[in-house]
Amino acid sequence: MRIAGRVLKSLALALAALGLSALPAMAGAKLPTATLSPLGPETSVPFGWVDFCQRYSAECDDGDRAPQAIDLTPAAMRKIEGVNALVNNKIEPVSDAEHAGAPDAWDYPTDGKGDCEDYALLKRRVLMEAGFPRAALLLAVVKDEHGDGHAVLMARTNRGDFVLDNLADEVKPWSQTSYRFVKRQSQENQNVWVAVGAPTSAPMYVAK
Repeated sequence: MRIAGRVLKSLALALAALGLSALPAMAGAKLPTATLSPLGPETSVPFGWVDFCQRYSAECDDGDRAPQAIDLTPAAMRKIEGVNALVNNKIEPVSDAEHAGAPDAWDYPTDGKGDCEDYALLKRRVLMEAGFPRAALLLAVVKDEHGDGHAVLMARTNRGDFVLDNLADEVKPWSQTSYRFVKRQSQENQNVWVAVGAPTSAPMYVAK
């Protein structure tokens, strides 16, 4: 789906300028290792995702897919890190209440402003357009150290699960964040969400 707005175009230009679309593998580079996040049963779908899909139906109505993992080469890791940092620095953080007049509104930050889930959606889109598989790029809902709701993008790789967060430019293994993971998208179907780790009450909103 073609997305309107200057933000995606400027990000694509910035990626090309930084050379992130064609980074060579670096011999001898040490790659991080993570574990795979433990998954539970199917759970409720966040309202923000349902609302997003009503407005971007073409991006949600693609049916089941086989699970995939990113081959985490040094080039792939540098590209993931580059997209994470680039989006973090291109988008101005604004709460949903201030930006959209709603407690929880998921959208592409085409005006250069957005909340945590908007960052995650944009990173997901940019990485997909760069050739990464959608089934390995998973939106996730977490609770921070204060018990507040937050959203991040999880990248499932052959070296474990990593987190792209608008609050940190460093891409970390999921288990090395300070978050308590609640749920994420299923690899097989992005409209199905599954619990992560031990059962916990889901936050009412994700807004940070």
